[in-house]
Amino acid sequence: MINKRRWTTVFRGLLAATVLVGPAVALGGPAPARADEENPAVEPPRVELVLDVSGSMRARDIDGRSRISVAQQAFNEVVDALPEETQLGIRVLGATYKGKDKKVGCQDTQQIVPVGRVDRAQAKAAVATLRPTGFTPVGLALRSAAADLGTGATARRIVLITDGEDTCAPPDPCEVARELAAQGTKLVVDTLGLAPDEKVRKQLLCIAGATGGTYTAAQSAEELTGRIKQLVDRARDTYTAAPTVVGGSARCPDAPLLAPGVYTDREQFSEHRWYRVPVRPGQELRASVSIALDRPVSPDHAVLLRATAPDGRELVRGVDAGSGRTDVVSAGLRWSAAADDDADADDADGDGDGDGETPSPTAGATAAAPTTVCLVVSNAFAPRPGTRASPGMPIELTVDVVASSPDPGGPDLGRGWVLLLLLTLAGLVTGLVAGLLTRWWVATWREN
Repeated sequence: MINKRRWTTVFRGLLAATVLVGPAVALGGPAPARADEENPAVEPPRVELVLDVSGSMRARDIDGRSRISVAQQAFNEVVDALPEETQLGIRVLGATYKGKDKKVGCQDTQQIVPVGRVDRAQAKAAVATLRPTGFTPVGLALRSAAADLGTGATARRIVLITDGEDTCAPPDPCEVARELAAQGTKLVVDTLGLAPDEKVRKQLLCIAGATGGTYTAAQSAEELTGRIKQLVDRARDTYTAAPTVVGGSARCPDAPLLAPGVYTDREQFSEHRWYRVPVRPGQELRASVSIALDRPVSPDHAVLLRATAPDGRELVRGVDAGSGRTDVVSAGLRWSAAADDDADADDADGDGDGDGETPSPTAGATAAAPTTVCLVVSNAFAPRPGTRASPGMPIELTVDVVASSPDPGGPDLGRGWVLLLLLTLAGLVTGLVAGLLTRWWVATWREN
């Protein structure tokens, strides 16, 4: 019995080693990089609401009410509807200092509710006592909110609600957002503007764009409440674990080998970055890429995702995907090898058998050697005057390899003369039926 158990353990170990090393042996290189799936993060969603309580929040221009009262109502409704698993914190800026000393007023930011499971009564009581008071240190509040949320494997979210631009720079809030993004903190900042001001809009767009977040102008209590709830709920939809950091190369032979997963990288203006993915016969490669516009770029821009063979042949070209967001540009593609493509790609010795060996008639698709597909991420972005080129723009690459799903068969109407003949016959039949029905209706009408 003991020997049997030992041999079972050895067999399982050999089988696991074969599964893990197989693709590497077939490709003659290291095993593909993998997103961390062995220990998926179980951290709950972490969100911090950052509320501007500066003097301008007294203005009564939202449904005849003051901006601060509308924000307080929205916070109360969000706290009541907060999912149990979400950890929420609340930070304010400009809420305590009533003086005119700018140096002192620009340090005025406090966390009134720590990030964690929320005591609803305590949180609503803390928000209810807020009165519009001082300056608007947005940059400092963002940096402090990032520290409040801490680090971890999960993506975290800041929701900034303000009616004015930063009055305390430095630090400039756009530079703070870029600084946080460059640190790879996986921090998303969404911004909500309460005043129809162009300068405020541009600043909030810059903050959101630098971190892959969104900007929304809220002109009513209903809009503000609904948007905050949506953003808090969205925190649950982010990836359980942060994407794996990977570095693309300038050409395919040197590119990192990727397994299915989500990866993050940075790309310079007008650059091409290469990655490799092993795809076996009978499998389909699905890939998408998103580039966050974290700095001003010229209006004519695009992102391109291509799949090529190692010899440079283009297999498929990705299609731009519009999501309605102006701060992210995306593209995606799907590719699976046809029988002829597999033979051409794998027939290294020129004998027509695919890989120089006689395939076993019982070998399945998973036993065949995979084809190396090169993924190329390219962009046609151009910086505006004064825009920094470094670090590169953040990109997120999603890779998946699934079983091929060919289009279902359907009736073939044919081509050329066959199709023309079918259309002619259909027209004649339709005309005859219409004529008979018309004669019958006219005859019936005359009799009546």
